[in-house]
Amino acid sequence: MLYIHGGAYANGTSTDPLNDGAALAAHDVVVVTVNHRLNALGYLYLARLDPRFPDSGNAGQLDLVLALEWVRSNIAAFGGDSSNITVFGQSGGGAKIATLMGTPAASGLFHRAITMSGQQVTASGPLNAAARARAFLAKLATDPVTAPTAAIIAALTATDPILGGNVYFGPVLDMRSLVRHPFWPDANPQSNAIPMLLGNTRDEARAFLPPDSPRLATLGWDNLAAVMAPELRVDIHPEWLTAQYRARHPGWSPREILWDAVTAGRSWRGQIEEAQARAAANAPTWVYQLDFADPARPDAGAMHTMDIALAFGTTAHPSAPTGNGAAAQSLSRRMMNDFTKFARTGTLPWPQYRTDHRTTMIYDTVPRPENDPRKWQRELFARVPYIQPGS
Repeated sequence: MLYIHGGAYANGTSTDPLNDGAALAAHDVVVVTVNHRLNALGYLYLARLDPRFPDSGNAGQLDLVLALEWVRSNIAAFGGDSSNITVFGQSGGGAKIATLMGTPAASGLFHRAITMSGQQVTASGPLNAAARARAFLAKLATDPVTAPTAAIIAALTATDPILGGNVYFGPVLDMRSLVRHPFWPDANPQSNAIPMLLGNTRDEARAFLPPDSPRLATLGWDNLAAVMAPELRVDIHPEWLTAQYRARHPGWSPREILWDAVTAGRSWRGQIEEAQARAAANAPTWVYQLDFADPARPDAGAMHTMDIALAFGTTAHPSAPTGNGAAAQSLSRRMMNDFTKFARTGTLPWPQYRTDHRTTMIYDTVPRPENDPRKWQRELFARVPYIQPGS
């Protein structure tokens, strides 16, 4: 089981203590965690600006291909099976896996896939990626070949010419290492035979908009739509959306609506697109939703990153958002059992996801399968097209 860490395409490390593979490996699997080049070091698309760098826009992805090739060649020496490799990753790690599923160089290098709160429906187009490269190089103001790493990191504060904020880096449709979008216009046929488990947490947005966030301190009905709009990452009428939520959930507070809407629009929509695309292709697909929250921190909810410690059995670490109560430990054992069973057999103990019956395993204190548990949100946001943020 090869794990790719989160942190979008910008940061993160395999040495995070929540990613420690010892407890998971005790389930009779070999666990590998890898690092790779990130941000401008891994995804700065220079190919249209300088012929010396034809593969620069996907260098981070090609690092992962190299890691998988190494595992295929060497994992038997560690007791692993090179013919049964599962990739799993959280957040940006899941997005990188979705991209690998459409990367020709990765074909045949893995046999199962698990994505945890991380999707990549579309890659960045080459023209937008080149515009970002120009903005970055203007900030760098020196030759990228000779620039020290510290200068490259400092230039990451360049303004993104497409989205605003700091410049975005991610996989590029460069027609070399990536020749079509991962999940558009459909699931890439390259990987439709690979069993896949897709998961998200119920309250993803509470990690980006925590209860103590200054942006929530003055949140009310009068400014909810304005605060919500830039967080949704989809172009939908925020006042109309607020009205729909208030009618559906009259007892909810402004922040409860904000959290749910941002989760549905920003974090969860890509998973629906991928799961639906695979279901349409009759590809073996399972879906989970993590609802578990630490009883000691109920406002944190089942936030983004909550499933890492549960999947690795690291709930005892002080940084684990799950806490280490009996319920967290029990759920962690269940998730590790499910993940390792999936790695061994390519199946799970609940029905596959279909468009006519969207079976979803709810991982909570008492795990249970449900059909289409967020149907209302799914249908609400299906009114507008989804475009992957950054692409």
